Amino acid sequence: MDDRCVFCEIVQGRAPVSVVCEDTLAMAFVDLRQFHPGHTLVVPRRHLHDVRELDAATGAALMAMVSRVARAVGSAFPNEGLSIWHSIGEAAFQEVPHLHVHVHPRLPDDGLLRIYPHAPATPGKDVRDAYAAALRAYLD
Repeated sequence: MDDRCVFCEIVQGRAPVSVVCEDTLAMAFVDLRQFHPGHTLVVPRRHLHDVRELDAATGAALMAMVSRVARAVGSAFPNEGLSIWHSIGEAAFQEVPHLHVHVHPRLPDDGLLRIYPHAPATPGKDVRDAYAAALRAYLD
């Protein structure tokens, strides 16, 4: 646990929160900021900065809860889709340095999370194959 982390405070019951569900490894709660009603966060109970620090058991529990919460958000709140995301680091706009996954109901043309500011490059297969080889070299 990190005593300066608001999500650790929530997990420890020392900060107000609207709990959706919880188990021994993960917890889901309604986000303070509600662009659309139903925006929910899913966090591991243990302080981890981001997905790269996950162990298999915590990762499985976290994703099982994300799936469960996504079904609930999709049923309980108006939407025509859902966004599920996790940001890593300041450049990706991670605001709380504790792994958290957003489950956000979406409506057409809501402008939330526009992925690309302009059309991205589409490299050829040879370049994509080189990217894949570079990634394989770093897999655990």
